[in-house]
Formats: sequence, structure tokens, C-alpha cells
Amino acid sequence: MSEFELEKEGFKVRLKRAGNSNSPVIQSEDFQAVTYAPVNTGVQVALPPAPPPAPTTNEAEIKSPMIGTFYRTPSPESASYVEVGTEVSPDTVVCIIEAMKVMNEIKAEVKGTITQVLVENAKPVEFGQPMFKVRPA
Repeated sequence: MSEFELEKEGFKVRLKRAGNSNSPVIQSEDFQAVTYAPVNTGVQVALPPAPPPAPTTNEAEIKSPMIGTFYRTPSPESASYVEVGTEVSPDTVVCIIEAMKVMNEIKAEVKGTITQVLVENAKPVEFGQPMFKVRPA
């Protein structure tokens, strides 16, 4: 491809490649011209405000070690492993993650107090997703 042009509501972009068009890799310095031409439609669009920066705290996060389904209780009739305010040690089980029909107990691996539960019961979690916040002891 040696030339690309895109025109949508409110803007137009045109990219044109200079030099040898047989090169398999396009790098930014290969482009000869880039044109941006805003089109006045008479409509003003207000951009949403930027989200505030996350406050810095000394809280630790208990993150999911795997992909699966998050459960706060060992069975539907049982109480949750932990609640906000529960003191945990590194060996305290905080939840179960079901992966491929196997129930995996997840331990806190930190000593402190649970300050937040970040995942709803029976919802999917991703690898590395924060599940709990803990104020270290």
C-alpha cells in the first residue's frame, strides 16, 4: 500500500508513502506527507474530563494467580472466607478460583487487614487481576 486516505465526520487523514514501495516494513520516516484537516460541522463536542490520578496508598493487592471463576465462599450456603475488616495471614484462604472444573484455594500471601473486595462472587477473573486490597500489618 502506498497511499491511505480516511474521511469521517469531522476529520480527514491522508497518508502517502515516499520512496521504494516494495519495502516490506513501513516505518514512520517512510511517510512523505501526513495531512489533518478538521471539518467544521458547527457542532461542538465536549471531551469528558480526565480521570483523577489514583491515590497512592500503602495497601497491598491480592491478585489472581490464574484465569477462572472467582468464588468468595466454599459453597453457596457457606459464609465468605473473608470480609472487609478481616485480619489475614499469609496462609489465610481468601477465595476459590475455579479453573477447568478444579477448585483452587487462594491464600492471602500477606499479613494485614482486608480493606476492599474488588471482584463480585461468581464472576470471571484474569491472571494478575486484583481481587482484594489489604492494609499490611
